Amino acid sequence: METFNKLTSMLLHALETREPTVDLLDSFVDHWKSITNYYIVTTDDSRPVKQTDIPWHLKQMLDILVYEEKQQGVEQTGPCVEYLLQHKLLETLCTLGKAQYPPGMVQQVLVFFTKLLSQMQKPLLELVSVYRPVQKLIRLCALPGSNSEKEEAQFLLVVCSKIKQDPHTLRYVLEILDHTAAKTPTSDQSQPCTQASDHNTEPSQPSDQSDSSSCSPVQSECVLLSALLQLNKSQRGSVCLKAHESLLLLCGLQSESSGQILCDQTQLGELLAGRLQELYSLLPLEGLDPGEVRSWPHTAWSSQFSGCSSDPKSASPASDHMTNFFSWLDFLDQLMREAPQVLALKLAECVYQLWLLDVVQPQLQHTCEQVVLVSTSLLCAAVRLVQSSLLLDQLVHFLLRTQTLTELLLQRCDHISDQISMASLCLVEELLQKPHRDILDILVLNFLQSRSYLSPAATAVEDRHTESNETTEDSDDLEEDPFFSDSLLASDSQLLPSPFSSSSSSAPPPPSGLGSPADVVNSFLCLVPVQVRSAQLLQEGGYESYVHDAHTLVTECQSLSQSWDWSLSLPPSSSGEVDDFFEGHLLKVLFDRLGRVLEQPYELNLQLTAVLSRLSSFNHPLLHEYLLNPFIHLSHCSRSLFSVLIRLMGELMQRIQQVSNLPDRLMNARRHLMGLDHNTGLEHLTLLRGIIVLEEFCKELAAITFVKLPLDQN
Repeated sequence: METFNKLTSMLLHALETREPTVDLLDSFVDHWKSITNYYIVTTDDSRPVKQTDIPWHLKQMLDILVYEEKQQGVEQTGPCVEYLLQHKLLETLCTLGKAQYPPGMVQQVLVFFTKLLSQMQKPLLELVSVYRPVQKLIRLCALPGSNSEKEEAQFLLVVCSKIKQDPHTLRYVLEILDHTAAKTPTSDQSQPCTQASDHNTEPSQPSDQSDSSSCSPVQSECVLLSALLQLNKSQRGSVCLKAHESLLLLCGLQSESSGQILCDQTQLGELLAGRLQELYSLLPLEGLDPGEVRSWPHTAWSSQFSGCSSDPKSASPASDHMTNFFSWLDFLDQLMREAPQVLALKLAECVYQLWLLDVVQPQLQHTCEQVVLVSTSLLCAAVRLVQSSLLLDQLVHFLLRTQTLTELLLQRCDHISDQISMASLCLVEELLQKPHRDILDILVLNFLQSRSYLSPAATAVEDRHTESNETTEDSDDLEEDPFFSDSLLASDSQLLPSPFSSSSSSAPPPPSGLGSPADVVNSFLCLVPVQVRSAQLLQEGGYESYVHDAHTLVTECQSLSQSWDWSLSLPPSSSGEVDDFFEGHLLKVLFDRLGRVLEQPYELNLQLTAVLSRLSSFNHPLLHEYLLNPFIHLSHCSRSLFSVLIRLMGELMQRIQQVSNLPDRLMNARRHLMGLDHNTGLEHLTLLRGIIVLEEFCKELAAITFVKLPLDQN
């Protein structure tokens, strides 16, 4: 074999100085005849193709074609290419490959087609004598029991790469021709190869299998896409990677017509979303850990094919299914970011219908708590990981614009199962971190827009002294509570950073004009009675650390909402008779749960206050007034965050009467939470932890207010 290679090389070198056309063609034809002669003279049909000269002859034919193109140039068609096309050599090779005679022939055919398309510079896929055999060869890919996945994946990747270079060939490869193209098949395709007039004539139908499908706006099946989806299921990482890359190339075609073809005349969206549905159905909902699901890390879809992943989670079959599902979700997310708008929208709609509506919604409405818990946790992770704006639109539409489902999800923030409440609150927090204006509008702002939580007397601007003299239940509670005396306010002002002391003359007033900024901040700092303050007992970080964390959170929320064109001023409040104020389903369950913070699990309380802190951090005047202004005059039967906290402090003062040696117990509880004390037998542990959460939460609100007040004056 080596001798033959040397002789061929010498022959080609000698031909460089002679008239190449006739000799190259003769050599090309001789190699082809040697291949066909094998089938005439050979009777042993069990001999593997690698033990014959067929692979060598195919390689020589390819070398001649590449050499001829270099000599002739891309603009002209050489006689060897003419011979290849006019005598339909590629069609014959496809037939031999399909017959698998000799055994392994299909691999050789795939390699020949792959190298021909990748090494030839001439655009061949627009020629009927090329794309017809390519279509037939695609039908041989990803068949059950195939032993040529590697060659198939490489072949399909090259085909998709060529389509990427020449998007107009997409229609030919997918076997889709409109009526106009069928009537005038040769008008455009014959121009690139003027000498190939006989082999680039387009018949009236795109394939011999599509007599009826050419008249249909949507193909019943696209062989190329089906093959790629099937190869995505391969156990070989290199094969899966090439199949993913091929789909990216197809979906990344920026030609609007290509996107329209893939959208309207193929089932690409249904196939890709169907794969997501399939992978989701493999998840063992009853065997998954909800906490692990919610915190599933973001990993790029390609990382699972890197070959160097040593994630210990892969030892678990459940984790393998999780990896496959979230990797495919990340892949679809990238497709929708790179695809043309029309195709990305179609894909997002298919995900909405086939996954969210058909599968996830029934699970969320299931009677089994484990199914509800895990499906909510999966949605939580999906919302966090999604980056495509169109896919996020569908998730928001599913979660917040399906009325019965929206109310159900929000009510579950106050579910009898603390785990379901935890998962639901996590889902809300993840939604609040996404760059989608409708989320806050639907959950909160639409309910606050009328400002009917204000009493009629509060429509005028009042100073703080006038407000404190109003006879409302909340203000009476505040004034009558001995823990809100002037001396206490003064003593706690030292907790503020020095630039924001109560004596600062440069501090801007709060948005409502009621009280100084220091008064507003101190109102939250002084909410927790002195008797139950425990942070200083362990000399934890000072108030400055809360300001630092609040600045980070407020900046994040401000960046998120920067493009939402929020008004900096409050809308006019309702005048005359108005209906009773309803804060909305979300704030209702948040306030209800906040009122029970002294009897709830510590982790649930942390999640609850995290959601409220994030809501308070958005720089919207309605959110600031309703959540962070202690001095607003509430209408009858209305409540605010501050009023809920005041009532909670009243309950707290009653509950602590039952706890002896409270300072020591609080210190031990803090040490236990910090991991310094492993004694789990503490009495009143839930109550003590609730007190600690309240102390931390009030400091967070004070710090958020401190950071936001100057922003509200800009």
